Amino acid sequence: MVKKTLFLFMTLLIFILSACGEREESIEVSLDRREEITFRPQLPALTYAYLPQYSHTESFQRHHRLVEYLSDQTGLAVRQVFPDTFDDHINMFGQGKIDISFSNPFIYVKLANRFGGQAMTRIIEQDGQAEFRGQIIARADNNDVRTIEDCRDKSWVAVDPSSAGGYLFPLGHFVDHGLSLDDFREVVFAGGRQENVILGVYAGLHDIGSIREGSLKVVEDKIDINQIKIIDNTSSYPGWVYAYSPRLTLETVEKIREAMLKLDYDNPEHRAIFEAARFIGFIPSSDQDFDPIRELSQKVGLVLD
Repeated sequence: MVKKTLFLFMTLLIFILSACGEREESIEVSLDRREEITFRPQLPALTYAYLPQYSHTESFQRHHRLVEYLSDQTGLAVRQVFPDTFDDHINMFGQGKIDISFSNPFIYVKLANRFGGQAMTRIIEQDGQAEFRGQIIARADNNDVRTIEDCRDKSWVAVDPSSAGGYLFPLGHFVDHGLSLDDFREVVFAGGRQENVILGVYAGLHDIGSIREGSLKVVEDKIDINQIKIIDNTSSYPGWVYAYSPRLTLETVEKIREAMLKLDYDNPEHRAIFEAARFIGFIPSSDQDFDPIRELSQKVGLVLD
Protein backbone atom coordinates (compact mmCIF):
# COMPACT_ATOMS: atom_id res chain seq x y z
CA MET A 1 0.00 0.00 0.00
CA VAL A 2 2.83 2.37 0.91
CA LYS A 3 4.65 1.53 -2.32
CA LYS A 4 1.47 2.13 -4.31
CA THR A 5 0.92 5.49 -2.62
CA LEU A 6 4.54 6.48 -3.18
CA PHE A 7 4.24 5.52 -6.85
CA LEU A 8 1.14 7.66 -7.30
CA PHE A 9 2.83 10.58 -5.53
CA MET A 10 5.93 10.33 -7.74
CA THR A 11 3.80 10.05 -10.86
CA LEU A 12 1.84 13.16 -9.86
CA LEU A 13 5.07 15.04 -9.08
CA ILE A 14 6.56 14.15 -12.47
CA PHE A 15 3.36 15.29 -14.18
CA ILE A 16 3.41 18.63 -12.36
CA LEU A 17 7.11 19.22 -13.09
CA SER A 18 6.70 18.35 -16.75
CA ALA A 19 3.68 20.66 -17.01
CA CYS A 20 5.69 23.46 -15.45
CA GLY A 21 8.45 22.80 -17.95
CA GLU A 22 6.05 23.49 -20.83
CA ARG A 23 5.21 26.92 -19.43
CA GLU A 24 7.32 30.03 -19.01
CA GLU A 25 9.85 29.95 -16.24
CA SER A 26 8.52 31.20 -12.95
CA ILE A 27 9.49 34.71 -11.96
CA GLU A 28 10.51 35.53 -8.45
CA VAL A 29 8.48 38.39 -7.06
CA SER A 30 9.96 40.64 -4.44
CA LEU A 31 7.52 42.65 -2.38
CA ASP A 32 10.40 44.90 -1.33
CA ARG A 33 10.58 46.43 -4.81
CA ARG A 34 7.73 48.57 -6.14
CA GLU A 35 7.30 50.40 -9.41
CA GLU A 36 4.75 53.14 -9.97
CA ILE A 37 2.43 52.62 -12.94
CA THR A 38 2.21 55.90 -14.83
CA PHE A 39 -0.48 57.17 -17.18
CA ARG A 40 0.56 57.12 -20.81
CA PRO A 41 -0.37 60.47 -22.37
CA GLN A 42 -1.83 60.66 -25.85
CA LEU A 43 0.65 61.07 -28.64
CA PRO A 44 1.11 64.66 -29.84
CA ALA A 45 -1.62 65.69 -32.26
CA LEU A 46 -3.28 68.79 -33.60
CA THR A 47 -6.52 69.39 -31.76
CA TYR A 48 -9.72 70.15 -33.65
CA ALA A 49 -12.81 71.55 -31.92
CA TYR A 50 -16.33 72.22 -33.16
CA LEU A 51 -18.04 74.96 -31.15
CA PRO A 52 -20.50 73.01 -28.95
CA GLN A 53 -23.80 74.35 -30.25
CA TYR A 54 -25.08 70.76 -30.26
CA SER A 55 -24.36 67.70 -28.09
CA HIS A 56 -20.91 66.08 -28.12
CA THR A 57 -22.42 63.07 -29.89
CA GLU A 58 -23.80 65.30 -32.63
CA SER A 59 -20.46 67.12 -32.89
CA PHE A 60 -18.59 63.85 -33.29
CA GLN A 61 -21.00 62.43 -35.84
CA ARG A 62 -20.79 65.58 -37.93
CA HIS A 63 -17.02 65.95 -37.93
CA HIS A 64 -15.14 62.70 -37.36
CA ARG A 65 -14.99 61.95 -41.09
CA LEU A 66 -13.49 65.35 -41.80
CA VAL A 67 -10.95 64.95 -39.00
CA GLU A 68 -9.88 61.58 -40.42
CA TYR A 69 -9.61 63.09 -43.91
CA LEU A 70 -7.40 65.94 -42.70
CA SER A 71 -5.08 63.47 -40.98
CA ASP A 72 -4.81 61.32 -44.09
CA GLN A 73 -4.28 64.22 -46.49
CA THR A 74 -1.78 66.21 -44.45
CA GLY A 75 0.09 63.37 -42.79
CA LEU A 76 -0.49 65.16 -39.48
CA ALA A 77 -2.11 63.57 -36.45
CA VAL A 78 -5.42 65.35 -35.82
CA ARG A 79 -7.89 64.51 -33.06
CA GLN A 80 -11.21 66.04 -32.12
CA VAL A 81 -11.68 67.56 -28.67
CA PHE A 82 -14.99 68.52 -27.11
CA PRO A 83 -15.40 71.75 -25.13
CA ASP A 84 -18.50 71.69 -22.94
CA THR A 85 -19.53 75.31 -23.44
CA PHE A 86 -18.85 78.30 -25.67
CA ASP A 87 -16.70 79.81 -22.90
CA ASP A 88 -14.76 76.54 -22.65
CA HIS A 89 -14.07 76.71 -26.37
CA ILE A 90 -12.73 80.26 -26.06
CA ASN A 91 -10.62 79.46 -22.99
CA MET A 92 -9.20 76.25 -24.44
CA PHE A 93 -8.12 78.10 -27.56
CA GLY A 94 -6.41 80.72 -25.42
CA GLN A 95 -4.69 78.00 -23.37
CA GLY A 96 -3.30 76.31 -26.50
CA LYS A 97 -5.62 73.30 -26.15
CA ILE A 98 -7.33 73.92 -29.49
CA ASP A 99 -5.26 74.26 -32.65
CA ILE A 100 -8.06 74.26 -35.22
CA SER A 101 -11.30 75.97 -34.25
CA PHE A 102 -14.57 75.65 -36.15
CA SER A 103 -16.87 78.31 -34.79
CA ASN A 104 -19.46 80.92 -35.52
CA PRO A 105 -18.12 84.33 -36.63
CA PHE A 106 -18.84 85.98 -33.27
CA ILE A 107 -16.66 83.47 -31.43
CA TYR A 108 -14.02 83.82 -34.15
CA VAL A 109 -13.74 87.58 -33.63
CA LYS A 110 -13.23 86.98 -29.90
CA LEU A 111 -10.50 84.42 -30.63
CA ALA A 112 -8.84 86.83 -33.05
CA ASN A 113 -9.06 89.88 -30.80
CA ARG A 114 -8.00 88.12 -27.59
CA PHE A 115 -5.57 85.44 -28.69
CA GLY A 116 -4.42 86.18 -32.22
CA GLY A 117 -6.48 83.48 -33.93
CA GLN A 118 -6.56 83.79 -37.70
CA ALA A 119 -9.24 82.85 -40.21
CA MET A 120 -8.27 80.06 -42.61
CA THR A 121 -11.42 79.00 -44.47
CA ARG A 122 -15.15 79.58 -44.37
CA ILE A 123 -17.76 76.97 -45.15
CA ILE A 124 -20.39 77.03 -47.87
CA GLU A 125 -23.77 76.28 -46.31
CA GLN A 126 -26.17 73.71 -47.76
CA ASP A 127 -28.08 76.52 -49.46
CA GLY A 128 -24.94 77.41 -51.42
CA GLN A 129 -24.17 80.56 -49.42
CA ALA A 130 -21.08 81.42 -47.38
CA GLU A 131 -23.31 83.48 -45.06
CA PHE A 132 -26.09 82.53 -42.65
CA ARG A 133 -28.95 84.05 -40.65
CA GLY A 134 -30.59 83.82 -37.28
CA GLN A 135 -34.26 83.05 -36.73
CA ILE A 136 -36.76 84.16 -34.11
CA ILE A 137 -39.28 81.45 -33.29
CA ALA A 138 -42.42 80.88 -31.21
CA ARG A 139 -45.00 78.15 -30.80
CA ALA A 140 -47.31 78.01 -33.79
CA ASP A 141 -50.37 78.28 -31.52
CA ASN A 142 -49.05 81.31 -29.61
CA ASN A 143 -51.36 83.97 -31.00
CA ASP A 144 -49.80 86.63 -28.79
CA VAL A 145 -46.61 86.58 -30.86
CA ARG A 146 -47.01 87.20 -34.59
CA THR A 147 -44.55 90.00 -35.35
CA ILE A 148 -41.28 91.40 -34.04
CA GLU A 149 -43.18 94.09 -32.15
CA ASP A 150 -45.16 91.36 -30.35
CA CYS A 151 -41.91 90.14 -28.80
CA ARG A 152 -41.91 93.11 -26.43
CA ASP A 153 -42.43 92.13 -22.77
CA LYS A 154 -42.03 88.45 -23.63
CA SER A 155 -39.69 85.77 -22.28
CA TRP A 156 -36.79 85.27 -24.72
CA VAL A 157 -34.55 82.18 -24.64
CA ALA A 158 -31.31 82.47 -26.64
CA VAL A 159 -28.55 79.95 -27.27
CA ASP A 160 -25.59 81.60 -25.53
CA PRO A 161 -24.22 85.13 -25.02
CA SER A 162 -21.52 84.23 -27.60
CA SER A 163 -23.89 82.65 -30.13
CA ALA A 164 -24.03 84.41 -33.50
CA GLY A 165 -27.22 83.12 -35.12
CA GLY A 166 -28.72 82.27 -31.74
CA TYR A 167 -28.16 85.65 -30.05
CA LEU A 168 -26.02 88.36 -31.71
CA PHE A 169 -27.87 88.43 -35.04
CA PRO A 170 -31.35 88.39 -33.42
CA LEU A 171 -30.30 91.06 -30.92
CA GLY A 172 -29.17 93.25 -33.82
CA HIS A 173 -32.49 92.54 -35.54
CA PHE A 174 -34.44 93.57 -32.45
CA VAL A 175 -32.37 96.76 -32.10
CA ASP A 176 -33.09 97.62 -35.75
CA HIS A 177 -36.79 97.30 -34.92
CA GLY A 178 -36.62 99.49 -31.83
CA LEU A 179 -36.34 96.82 -29.12
CA SER A 180 -33.54 96.73 -26.57
CA LEU A 181 -32.75 94.09 -23.94
CA ASP A 182 -34.76 96.07 -21.40
CA ASP A 183 -37.88 95.57 -23.50
CA PHE A 184 -38.08 91.83 -22.73
CA ARG A 185 -39.61 90.38 -19.61
CA GLU A 186 -36.54 88.15 -19.31
CA VAL A 187 -33.63 86.96 -21.43
CA VAL A 188 -32.25 83.52 -20.55
CA PHE A 189 -29.68 81.28 -22.20
CA ALA A 190 -29.90 77.61 -23.08
CA GLY A 191 -26.39 76.45 -22.24
CA GLY A 192 -25.10 76.84 -25.79
CA ARG A 193 -27.50 74.28 -27.28
CA GLN A 194 -29.75 75.10 -30.22
CA GLU A 195 -31.92 72.09 -29.34
CA ASN A 196 -32.58 73.46 -25.85
CA VAL A 197 -33.92 76.72 -27.26
CA ILE A 198 -36.32 74.93 -29.57
CA LEU A 199 -37.48 72.50 -26.90
CA GLY A 200 -37.95 75.34 -24.40
CA VAL A 201 -40.26 77.16 -26.81
CA TYR A 202 -42.02 73.95 -27.79
CA ALA A 203 -42.70 73.14 -24.12
CA GLY A 204 -44.12 76.62 -23.54
CA LEU A 205 -41.38 77.58 -21.07
CA HIS A 206 -40.58 80.69 -23.10
CA ASP A 207 -42.57 82.85 -25.48
CA ILE A 208 -39.86 83.26 -28.11
CA GLY A 209 -36.49 81.76 -28.95
CA SER A 210 -33.59 82.61 -31.23
CA ILE A 211 -31.66 80.00 -33.21
CA ARG A 212 -29.42 79.78 -36.24
CA GLU A 213 -31.19 79.00 -39.49
CA GLY A 214 -31.35 75.25 -40.12
CA SER A 215 -31.44 74.18 -36.48
CA LEU A 216 -35.06 73.02 -36.60
CA LYS A 217 -33.95 70.04 -38.70
CA VAL A 218 -31.85 68.79 -35.77
CA VAL A 219 -34.95 68.13 -33.64
CA GLU A 220 -37.41 67.02 -36.31
CA ASP A 221 -37.13 63.43 -35.04
CA LYS A 222 -37.88 64.53 -31.47
CA ILE A 223 -40.82 66.93 -31.85
CA ASP A 224 -43.37 68.01 -34.43
CA ILE A 225 -41.56 71.04 -35.83
CA ASN A 226 -44.81 72.14 -37.46
CA GLN A 227 -45.69 73.31 -33.95
CA ILE A 228 -42.90 75.93 -34.25
CA LYS A 229 -43.31 79.07 -36.35
CA ILE A 230 -40.63 81.46 -37.55
CA ILE A 231 -41.49 85.03 -36.57
CA ASP A 232 -38.69 86.57 -38.63
CA ASN A 233 -35.25 86.01 -40.13
CA THR A 234 -32.28 88.26 -39.44
CA SER A 235 -29.92 89.70 -42.02
CA SER A 236 -27.17 87.42 -43.34
CA TYR A 237 -23.62 87.70 -42.04
CA PRO A 238 -20.27 85.98 -42.83
CA GLY A 239 -20.57 82.31 -42.07
CA TRP A 240 -18.87 79.72 -39.89
CA VAL A 241 -15.12 79.85 -39.99
CA TYR A 242 -12.08 77.66 -39.45
CA ALA A 243 -9.42 79.49 -37.48
CA TYR A 244 -5.95 78.41 -36.48
CA SER A 245 -3.89 79.02 -33.39
CA PRO A 246 -0.89 81.36 -33.71
CA ARG A 247 1.17 78.44 -32.34
CA LEU A 248 0.90 76.63 -35.69
CA THR A 249 3.56 77.09 -38.34
CA LEU A 250 2.53 78.55 -41.69
CA GLU A 251 3.58 75.29 -43.33
CA THR A 252 1.12 73.37 -41.17
CA VAL A 253 -1.63 75.90 -41.81
CA GLU A 254 -1.15 75.68 -45.58
CA LYS A 255 -1.32 71.88 -45.48
CA ILE A 256 -4.65 72.03 -43.65
CA ARG A 257 -6.09 74.82 -45.80
CA GLU A 258 -5.06 73.04 -49.01
CA ALA A 259 -6.65 69.78 -47.82
CA MET A 260 -9.92 71.57 -47.05
CA LEU A 261 -10.03 73.38 -50.38
CA LYS A 262 -9.38 70.12 -52.25
CA LEU A 263 -12.63 68.63 -50.97
CA ASP A 264 -15.22 68.51 -53.75
CA TYR A 265 -18.88 67.88 -53.07
CA ASP A 266 -19.29 66.34 -56.54
CA ASN A 267 -16.62 63.76 -55.73
CA PRO A 268 -18.42 60.63 -54.42
CA GLU A 269 -15.54 59.92 -52.04
CA HIS A 270 -15.92 63.38 -50.47
CA ARG A 271 -19.72 63.50 -50.43
CA ALA A 272 -20.06 61.53 -47.19
CA ILE A 273 -17.75 63.98 -45.40
CA PHE A 274 -19.89 66.93 -46.43
CA GLU A 275 -23.22 65.23 -45.77
CA ALA A 276 -22.17 64.37 -42.24
CA ALA A 277 -20.84 67.89 -41.58
CA ARG A 278 -23.98 69.55 -43.05
CA PHE A 279 -22.21 71.90 -45.44
CA ILE A 280 -21.07 71.57 -49.07
CA GLY A 281 -17.71 73.26 -49.48
CA PHE A 282 -14.94 75.59 -48.37
CA ILE A 283 -13.71 78.99 -49.52
CA PRO A 284 -10.54 80.81 -48.44
CA SER A 285 -11.04 83.37 -45.69
CA SER A 286 -9.21 86.17 -43.92
CA ASP A 287 -9.75 88.27 -40.83
CA GLN A 288 -11.23 91.20 -42.78
CA ASP A 289 -14.23 89.06 -43.77
CA PHE A 290 -15.53 89.46 -40.23
CA ASP A 291 -15.51 93.23 -39.88
CA PRO A 292 -19.34 93.24 -40.21
CA ILE A 293 -19.45 91.13 -37.02
CA ARG A 294 -17.28 93.66 -35.21
CA GLU A 295 -19.55 96.48 -36.38
CA LEU A 296 -22.71 94.63 -35.30
CA SER A 297 -21.23 93.83 -31.89
CA GLN A 298 -20.37 97.48 -31.37
CA LYS A 299 -23.89 98.55 -32.39
CA VAL A 300 -25.58 96.32 -29.82
CA GLY A 301 -22.99 96.97 -27.12
CA LEU A 302 -21.43 93.50 -26.83
CA VAL A 303 -17.80 93.30 -25.73
CA LEU A 304 -15.31 91.43 -27.93
CA ASP A 305 -12.05 91.90 -26.01
